[in-house]
Amino acid sequence: MDQVKNYLLPPKAPREYGFFVDGRWHEGRDQFERLSPGHGVPVTRTAKCTPEDLNAAVVSARRAFEDRRWSGLSGAARGAVLLRVAEILRQRRDEIAYFETLENGKPIAQARGEIDHCIACFEVGAGAARLLHGDSYNSLGDGLFGMVLREPIGVVGLITPWNFPFLILCERVPFILASGCTMVVKPSEVTSATTLILAEVLAEAGLPDGVYNVITGSGRTIGQALTEHPDVDMLSFTGSTAVGRSCVHAAADSNFKKLGLELGGKNPIIVFADSDLEDAADGAAFGISFNTGQCCVSSSRLIVERSVAAEFEKLLAEKMARIRVGDPLDEATQVGAITTDQQNTTILDYIAKGKAEGAQLVAGGQAIDLGKGQYIAPTLFTGVSPDMAIARDEIFGPVLCSMSFDTIEQAIELANDTVYGLAASVWTKNIDKALTVTRRVRAGRFWVNTIMAGGPEMPLGGFKQSGWGREAGTYGVEEYTQVKSVHVEIGKRSHWIA
Repeated sequence: MDQVKNYLLPPKAPREYGFFVDGRWHEGRDQFERLSPGHGVPVTRTAKCTPEDLNAAVVSARRAFEDRRWSGLSGAARGAVLLRVAEILRQRRDEIAYFETLENGKPIAQARGEIDHCIACFEVGAGAARLLHGDSYNSLGDGLFGMVLREPIGVVGLITPWNFPFLILCERVPFILASGCTMVVKPSEVTSATTLILAEVLAEAGLPDGVYNVITGSGRTIGQALTEHPDVDMLSFTGSTAVGRSCVHAAADSNFKKLGLELGGKNPIIVFADSDLEDAADGAAFGISFNTGQCCVSSSRLIVERSVAAEFEKLLAEKMARIRVGDPLDEATQVGAITTDQQNTTILDYIAKGKAEGAQLVAGGQAIDLGKGQYIAPTLFTGVSPDMAIARDEIFGPVLCSMSFDTIEQAIELANDTVYGLAASVWTKNIDKALTVTRRVRAGRFWVNTIMAGGPEMPLGGFKQSGWGREAGTYGVEEYTQVKSVHVEIGKRSHWIA
């Protein structure tokens, strides 16, 4: 790759990928060409797979599971492979971040940070593989002994989105592998490159053939077929709540497969007057602008105490105006390009809707013309009421709406006034307030005086219509297991028939 100082350039020609089944690369009959959202030039070509290709991948994963080439290994042996993956990812960090940036449009510095998180996921997964265990019951009397076994659920279908193609993949894959399962992965068709690169990494690390298979193509064809496939034991899907609902119906209509769903969010950031307002403003600006707001845990609803609302909104608007929006391959960029044309249109439509509904625009609110690519300035609306579309719908872009409260009860009520429950944040120096809000706001992830912090040791997931199940950490390994109760009789049986 050409590099001038700290500025990376787009490739001169797109990189071509096949798809990966049973430890081998295969060519597709047709290809999908991806244009960089930050530069408008072709960067990758990936295969458009067929339902027949998907069936072959499921057969491969099933065979690898049933012959126990992976699940039959010790946790230590599985963990050793995952540690080797982490080491190879360190060696290929810049390459993976580069293609993540090219296809997604996120800033290159952010992409590198995400790869570091992914390395940590494999390291935590390696430890979890060794720690996974069942339980015993020595309380059933002298004649009976009980055991609870955790066994891998089987073949897992994994469908990942375009906003964090590699990060969300790696928040799942090492924990699925730690459990002993095999898998078929379907990445978004616009951001498939790094999922395919991981296939190379896993093979180099010694993962047996057939354990990790990648099928590329559209969600309507390949994604739907994977969801409905009768020989897939569990499906993990990350995406919109609407598509998650369709996964529930498809699973029920096929084989009642288990589902893990991480879906939408309309997440509150609650700011009390006694907080460090400078810190809270920086956190709010980061929380809505990270990954151009295309983040399911983005803090898109600001709920600020009325006595400091005007002061805080002015401080926040000034901070948002200084965010560096630009070429994703520029090291100085903080907010990159919007990933797809459709999402770009959706965000701009919501900004127009916010104006039409009477909200006051105090920062951003416009597309930014850099001569190429598609960019939107981080946007802040004030005077927002809870019934406005910008306050209720997941916009999935850098658009923050501000509402005020007078009492802690009002703050909690506003925070919970949503069908979602993925994440939340509270800012206060009063521990009583912090704990009260933390315990009463319904969200799967919570931050106090910080935002989007933490590592893969902690579980990820949502309440309400934000999803089912948990990913990462020991919870994330257990998610991909089944529990079996075993009863062992000791001594001679007391006969039923005299």
